[in-house]
Amino acid sequence: MMVPRAGQDDQGARLQKIVKPEYYQITLKTDLKTSTFSGSAEIKLELSHSLPPATPIVLNLAHPLKLNKALLALPTSDTSSTSPTTKIKSSEIKVIEDKERVELYFDKTKETPKGKATIALSWSGQLNGSMKGYYLSLYPSKTGSGSDHYAVTQFQPTHARRAFPCFDEPCFKAIFQISMISRSSTVSLCNTAMESVESLGALGAFPRSELLSDEFFDFDTGAYSSNISSSSPSTGVKDTWELVRFLPTPPMSSYIVAFANGDFLRNASSINDVDLAFYATWDNIAQTSYALDLTARVLPVYERLFEIKYPLRKLDTLVVSDFDLGAMENLGLITGRTSVYMFDEKKNGISAKKRVASTASHEISHQWFGNLVTMEWWDNLWLNEAFATFVGEVIMMEEIEPSWKASSSFVSGHLSRALSLDALRSSHPIEMPCPDEDTIVSIFDAISYSKGASVLNMLASMVGKDIFLKGVALYLKSHLYGNAKTADLWAGIAKTSGQDIVGIMEEWTTKIGFPVISVKETAKGLVVRQNRFLSTGDPSPEEDETLWKIPLSLLRVVDGRAVVDRDLLLTTREVVVPVDGSTDFKFNFGTSGVYRVLYEPERLVKLGELAAQKNSALSTNDRMGLVQDAMVLASSGYSITSGALNLISKVSGETENLVLGSIRLALGQLGGSWWEQPKGDRDGIRAFGLTIFAPIAHKLGLDYSSDEDTEVTELRTLSVSYAADCGDSKVLAEYKKRFQLFKTSNDESGIPSDLRASIYSDAVSRGDVSDYETVLEVYRKAPTPAHKSAAIAALGSTEDESLLDRTLALILSSEVKTQDISAFLYSIGGNPLRRKLWSFFKEHYHEFITRFKGNFQLSNVILASFSYFSSTDDADAVEKFFSQHDSAPYAASLRQGLDAVRAKAGWVIRDGKDVHQWLVDNAFV
Repeated sequence: MMVPRAGQDDQGARLQKIVKPEYYQITLKTDLKTSTFSGSAEIKLELSHSLPPATPIVLNLAHPLKLNKALLALPTSDTSSTSPTTKIKSSEIKVIEDKERVELYFDKTKETPKGKATIALSWSGQLNGSMKGYYLSLYPSKTGSGSDHYAVTQFQPTHARRAFPCFDEPCFKAIFQISMISRSSTVSLCNTAMESVESLGALGAFPRSELLSDEFFDFDTGAYSSNISSSSPSTGVKDTWELVRFLPTPPMSSYIVAFANGDFLRNASSINDVDLAFYATWDNIAQTSYALDLTARVLPVYERLFEIKYPLRKLDTLVVSDFDLGAMENLGLITGRTSVYMFDEKKNGISAKKRVASTASHEISHQWFGNLVTMEWWDNLWLNEAFATFVGEVIMMEEIEPSWKASSSFVSGHLSRALSLDALRSSHPIEMPCPDEDTIVSIFDAISYSKGASVLNMLASMVGKDIFLKGVALYLKSHLYGNAKTADLWAGIAKTSGQDIVGIMEEWTTKIGFPVISVKETAKGLVVRQNRFLSTGDPSPEEDETLWKIPLSLLRVVDGRAVVDRDLLLTTREVVVPVDGSTDFKFNFGTSGVYRVLYEPERLVKLGELAAQKNSALSTNDRMGLVQDAMVLASSGYSITSGALNLISKVSGETENLVLGSIRLALGQLGGSWWEQPKGDRDGIRAFGLTIFAPIAHKLGLDYSSDEDTEVTELRTLSVSYAADCGDSKVLAEYKKRFQLFKTSNDESGIPSDLRASIYSDAVSRGDVSDYETVLEVYRKAPTPAHKSAAIAALGSTEDESLLDRTLALILSSEVKTQDISAFLYSIGGNPLRRKLWSFFKEHYHEFITRFKGNFQLSNVILASFSYFSSTDDADAVEKFFSQHDSAPYAASLRQGLDAVRAKAGWVIRDGKDVHQWLVDNAFV
């Protein structure tokens, strides 16, 4: 039988499965003084076929790793030998840099037999600030000047190969037993609990074994210079090293391996038989208690929901000062940014609290989704991320904080983001081929997270949440410690629901886009038709071939009560639903479906009147969906914008925070697209917004109460901040008074936490250089991450060109962490002087690309540089600029950004006169 090459598949995108790892025994040495690391490993392998002569064993390896030596050990076939293994030194180590692989050749004259084998490896590398692989993170020195650093990992999706040679694909699950050599004055962390600690004295030498013998290490020339005794440059005292051994992990993928070494402090508790701890540097540890308490609350709930115990003795979280993602779900050692894990009860508001809670819950849910059961390959990333989003941020939040109304927030958050991206021609299916790292990185987006979660929410609404969760538990138990695909999930839910889940859900995950449902009222009933929705409203016949299985969820109002038909499923292009047009009705009950609904203008008016009624039969979610659909359908050319504005005007007496949030979002979409239109129209849009939000802002005021409920708190924040954005004189006067108190006496008591960003931004936008300097000082000495985020937003808001130039110069200086650059760019993207940002980006393009190479944030940086444009001329100019550069690493984001700009441009051209006339007719111009 023909045996494929033992390193890669036929397309060269993935490693072959002929050689599989079973057990990694890794020792890693971290030298924070020289910013270097080195390692050794024994990897036990299983070969499903024998390898022909001169066929290498292929692993993943990437810069900055240098592989120094490799040894192959095979069970001896010589019965007279006293050794159970035959050792074969590598004859060639061939690194293929562009493929991020290493080919290990041993005896090229003999075949490598099938069965068990072990490879011994040694390597070294440099620690840098790349935020990928094993890298350095900086934090303020306790001395008050300069900074210190520690080492931490970020391996998802393909960066474990930067820290140790491995089979770096999700399907290659193995057991990892990791030991760490580090200075005894530091703390070492890993996925599992510590097993033992051994003092190594001044040398810090690697432990020996039959394979990792003196001979093995001596063979390396200069590879382990850090084994030599060194002295502390500050004290002259010799360093002492220690070896920390950690317990073996369960079988798991390489991308969720994690370790760290540094001067960490610990905040600990426990729940049941699991030790919980947060680790952070001295400047951050005090703000980890809320996240620690939250962890203790959610862990047992997940065990109940999934019917599977958490598999380890401990669950640690390390708060990281420099981090590419928001957070990372490494098994037993979660890592994440300061901004998503730190919370100060006295200095932070409800928005920061929600962010910490949802992030912590999301990552903990991954301990089951993704860690215990892992997607086979990155084309099924959504199985990890959509579940963690839906279960972690919605179902869990409804369990532990029902007053937060997470299921309603989902409509304006994840569902809105999902439909916004998926409306573009350049979107992609939930499941899509991932042949290379650029593609893999590009799908960590609103499709894999938010659309995937929206599809799961729709399915849970169809079959019932309890049945859905039972199916999920069955799926997890059926594939425990293994890999899975979408079909496996559908099978679990099909078994518990008794429905053809594959038949219903297939198109939702395999096809690009989503439908718009048009509803026409006729004498025979409601004619309901599905077509693909596009942000430009013009799908071609080839783009409009998909027929989704759509749960119509028809709500009818009977005797003032809502009656819902959940069994209606649209499976064809068009169907007639026998409903009398004199009845109030609405499709997509609860806005749980992943689609838009287009009504005739007269019906939209009636729905607006129904939504405006006191104790309306339309729920919060229904009213939110109604507003969102109306504005998005107008922006895409399916209807006219004046119709959406009439609907908003009808419901302008709304008092529910989340519905008002959807109105603000809709008006923000309009204002953001109209930013270069005549000043009278821009002022008119703001004046309309003030009629809705200013009365609420004036009634509630700026003073929060510790005993008020979340609804009131968020309604105050929403209405006051939007009134300020729209130029309300009363709110702005109060803003100025409170900021001046802070500026002159450093008294922040008058600046509410949830309005801090709004107050700072207004002060810098309308103020002088002294106001700018005040906020800049907050940025430099921020007491919490929320303060820093507020300062970033404000520094990008100045309308003084010379001060904006200072902000632009600041962005690429050493004062700004790489992780924070995109936040600065987006803040400037909302500035009236935003065109300066595009000029700045073009001028410094190569610096941006170099700094973000291989990082998730590269796409954000690209989008932030031009996504605020809304003209075809600008889109053409952006496209021309990027055509002169290699855009492969961010090609998907570039296409999506250009599509979005052109969609906005079409809206402005198409409805400019319509909006102007509506503003005139309603006395806003």
